[in-house]
Amino acid sequence: MNRPLGALTFAEVFDLPLSVDLRTAARAFAVCPATAYRLIHSGRFPCRVFRIGHQYRIPTASLMRALDIENLPIYETDVKAGAEMSAALMHEVDEQENGQ
Repeated sequence: MNRPLGALTFAEVFDLPLSVDLRTAARAFAVCPATAYRLIHSGRFPCRVFRIGHQYRIPTASLMRALDIENLPIYETDVKAGAEMSAALMHEVDEQENGQ
């Protein structure tokens, strides 16, 4: 029996190439490859699928849409700004708790 290796993490999804094989897509949906093949053959796979020769390829953008993940770039400066804002808010909360 084929079992998924475990669902892809959020970070792993953002590291995917332009298209992925069926095993990777199945893992993203946390289903075994056999289930993914059945869904494709019944026309119910939740995203676009292309057959290239003997392989199925799934566009990563389509996969991310089906998983309801926005494919937006994340910049280091945005992460730093978010961390600084979070630290400032936590500091305010600490001050309010200590002042009461």
